[in-house]
Amino acid sequence: MKKADCREKVVTKEPQYQHHQDLKEREGLKKLGLRANAQWDNDPRMLLIGLARYKFAAKMLKGKKRVLEIGCGDAFGTRLVQQEVESLHAIDFDPVFVDDVNDRMDEKWKFECIVHDILNSPVSGSYDAAFSLDVIEHIEKKDERTFLRNIVASLEEPGVLIIGTPSIESQAYAAPLSKIGHINCKDEVGLRSLLKDFFHEVFIFSMNDEVVHTGFYHMAHYLFAICVGKKAIEES
Repeated sequence: MKKADCREKVVTKEPQYQHHQDLKEREGLKKLGLRANAQWDNDPRMLLIGLARYKFAAKMLKGKKRVLEIGCGDAFGTRLVQQEVESLHAIDFDPVFVDDVNDRMDEKWKFECIVHDILNSPVSGSYDAAFSLDVIEHIEKKDERTFLRNIVASLEEPGVLIIGTPSIESQAYAAPLSKIGHINCKDEVGLRSLLKDFFHEVFIFSMNDEVVHTGFYHMAHYLFAICVGKKAIEES
């Protein structure tokens, strides 16, 4: 015979917050991602800034049907993009992060996340848009064209790609741990020049902390490139 739960129901003083308590009792508290947890523990501001980057990408991709994320890490911010697009497929080359994503996968926010190294081959299937945040600066310069060529190969025409990356100017202020992986940061001129080889139009925005703007590129901590109209692979 099942024992009755004799615990007294916890009720919030203001009724509009009762849902929060009910959700906790029904489903427990949600977990942070592997990277998000470290940011929350070490530098909470970076968690906010990272989510702001995802929000910008989400708004730019609003209404897209099938979107690919390249280098999702723990995909903690990916849900922001899911809110604006019809479907999303995420990849990362590190099984540790992909396992973390899938272990935390919420049925309500389910998406496909697999291990795939974009430097080895394009992702199977076709997408009307793709985005990659904080990845290209980790790609060796000799491999950057392979990185972009394989992304473009999975895009339907006309194709949209959003690239987000710390600027080369920001590296004077970067934390030592962060600098270890940042082997290919660029300025606006270098980023635009590279991406113009793969897309007909490239629009670049500056970002400082959570604010995206059209200010002076050399004072930008972060650069966003929105690329539209993919060129033929042989052109790149």
